[in-house]
Amino acid sequence: MLQTDIAIIGAGPSGIQASIHIARRMIDTTVIGKPSASAIQNANIENYFGFFGEVKGGDILNASIRQATSFGAKFVNSNVISCKHNQGIFKLATEDDIIIESKAIIIAAGISRKKLDVPGEKRLFGKGVSYCASCDCNFYKGKTVAIVGDDTESSISAELMTHYARKVYWIANDVKASQTTVDKAVSSGVVIINGKVESIEGDKKVSFINISNGSAIPVDGVFIELGAKSAANIAMDVGVMPKIDDTIAVDQNCFTGVKGVFACGDVTGRPWQVAKAVGQGAIAGIAASDFIKSIHSSN
Repeated sequence: MLQTDIAIIGAGPSGIQASIHIARRMIDTTVIGKPSASAIQNANIENYFGFFGEVKGGDILNASIRQATSFGAKFVNSNVISCKHNQGIFKLATEDDIIIESKAIIIAAGISRKKLDVPGEKRLFGKGVSYCASCDCNFYKGKTVAIVGDDTESSISAELMTHYARKVYWIANDVKASQTTVDKAVSSGVVIINGKVESIEGDKKVSFINISNGSAIPVDGVFIELGAKSAANIAMDVGVMPKIDDTIAVDQNCFTGVKGVFACGDVTGRPWQVAKAVGQGAIAGIAASDFIKSIHSSN
């Protein structure tokens, strides 16, 4: 088990900037996430302060990680799959079975909702198509659903839905999820189908999906989970209710309203710009540091 004062969920510009400010204040901090999954990793940026012309987003990330680690910040290159809060301690678990305990968390995981871009997906969004199983699971009690995705979050969502739905299919073209979560899903009754979803069909609501192996599967709902656990999911784990667009409301200090929980970057809403993410990362890092100092001074 890894113990730290502040756990930062997300290894993009906002999360790394927060870690820089925290570590410089001599407070123990750990960043959990994969920089390779950051929205700017493969982007070319030409409107960021201090850089003339185009600069590769990956270069900015690599430089900022070196900067953060030079001040003492630690990095865990793994996705968070759960976060629990009990008596002032946050307990985070990653897809690699790493457990991190902290006294505060900063949610900086972004709000990326990767889409399949298949026929019917956009038209049936909200009518059986969802991007958040933990948000909409209650609507599918006793029904048949499909989870779509290759990564750990899809396997976790598939297992979750077995507690609600009558039948759960997991459509995966190339399973990349951790074996632990795959085994748990299968033992819970999830049926894995290898292939790609080619279209989502239905009139006023989802009725079936077409798979690349030639089969048509009748379903009442399709949950598209193409990536890590979303910031909205993590927020709900600790009692923060995201807005309808999955963003998290914060005050001027990036405080969410739940003791010890801060948020910054894309997850707090537009504009989705590196400059805004970095600015909020600084604010969240300072506010979280002040929170930790207040805990230490009262003990």
